[in-house]
This record gives sequence, C-alpha cells and structure tokens, in this order.
Amino acid sequence: MNDTDRNTHGTDNKASETRLMGSERLVGNVVCNEGGEKLGNIKEIMLDTASGNACYAVLSFGGVLGIGSKLFAVPWYRLKFDSGKKHFVLDVDKDRLKNAPGFDKNHWPDTADKSWDNQMHSYYAAAK
Repeated sequence: MNDTDRNTHGTDNKASETRLMGSERLVGNVVCNEGGEKLGNIKEIMLDTASGNACYAVLSFGGVLGIGSKLFAVPWYRLKFDSGKKHFVLDVDKDRLKNAPGFDKNHWPDTADKSWDNQMHSYYAAAK
C-alpha cells in the first residue's frame, strides 16, 4: 500500500482525501484562524473509546521550539480542514486562544471530569 492509499483509505475522490485522514497525518498539522494567523499545531487527538468519535484536538500554542508552549483541548467539531491550504482552521482570535483554559504537557486535566468537558465546550462555543 502506498502513502496515498494508506492516508486516504484507497479512495481517488478528492473530497474523500480530506474527509478520511490517518492519525499520523493529523498530528503535526498547522491550525490557523480565519484571518490566516497560525495558532499552533495539533499534538494529540483525543478519542472517545466507547463511541469511537474524535472529541478533542490537543493544540500546542506559544513557546519557542516547543519549550514553554501551552496545550489546549479544542473540541474537534470546532476545527475545519481547508483542503486548499492543507491546514485546519479554528474560528478563534489569537488573543482568545491565549486566554483559553490550557495545561502543560506534564499536567493534563482530568478529561473524564464532566465539568472540564462542559467548560471546554462552553469556552469554544462562545469563541466566535
């Protein structure tokens, strides 16, 4: 199987190429806002193991060469893939993201805590 087949699950339809992407292609992807400002990179994809759905993209933002960067769990539904520019778009102002609830790589939140989940969805729902 070549890279194209593996990453698009063997389809030759352009729409399917960006609808179905392997996780190795998602991690490391750039995320920009609607204005084209780079917000960060996807570091992790958080899946609901019961449903199989992608719930959050963990975004790395700030710092220099990954040092001092802050991590943010962004609800997956807030990200849109721009197939022309080959990056994800998050409709959030850069300053709003800087002030978002975040964490560092050594101190992850309790993602099973419903209040944390509600806080993330509320914050990003109001982020337009």
